Amino acid sequence: MTHFGHIVTLLLAFAAQPLLAQETDPARPRLRPSAPAPAPTPESEAPAPAIPPAPTAPGEIAIPAGPARGPETNLPLPRFVSLSTGRGNVRRGPSLSHRIDWVFLRRDMPLQVTAEYGHWRRVTDREGVGGWMHYAMLSGVRTVIADAEMLPLRARPNAEASIVAQLEGGVVARLGECEPEWCRLTAGGYKGWAPKSLIWGVAPDEIRD
Repeated sequence: MTHFGHIVTLLLAFAAQPLLAQETDPARPRLRPSAPAPAPTPESEAPAPAIPPAPTAPGEIAIPAGPARGPETNLPLPRFVSLSTGRGNVRRGPSLSHRIDWVFLRRDMPLQVTAEYGHWRRVTDREGVGGWMHYAMLSGVRTVIADAEMLPLRARPNAEASIVAQLEGGVVARLGECEPEWCRLTAGGYKGWAPKSLIWGVAPDEIRD
């Protein structure tokens, strides 16, 4: 009991089940994005001269500027999806001939797509573990993982709002609308707002209606 009244704590329904199983040697392949290069420091206050783009060599494909798009779907990269099955094989390369490195065991868990090749998508989970999965195992339904212990869901997107429920760390919730700093989640029949910084599965600058 708290001064907010009775608070419902939502636990993992399958706490004893692993999120993934390793199918190969114990060395965990970690797929982590490289750190962004530091911004260059101007050497003087004089404006730098405009540099024309380098000419494209014969047979070379020019890469257009702007946000990255998947060559198969034309959707943004990276982007978040969710696992549509309770068992998803994660392979070392984009074909059935590549060995299985991992098996994701948690339906609806959020994943981030970082590359596309034919019917295959390269994905990573919250821990940076991943590889290639067939697109049929993925869904556009958006979910997030509670990235903090006893994450409060609040009635409004405000740190002073009353608490509707609390999520154990690792609980998967359905993602609703998002403001610059808050997102509305649904879990265990309860709906409430949580700070965007305390969930995984949504971009920091993402806005959803």
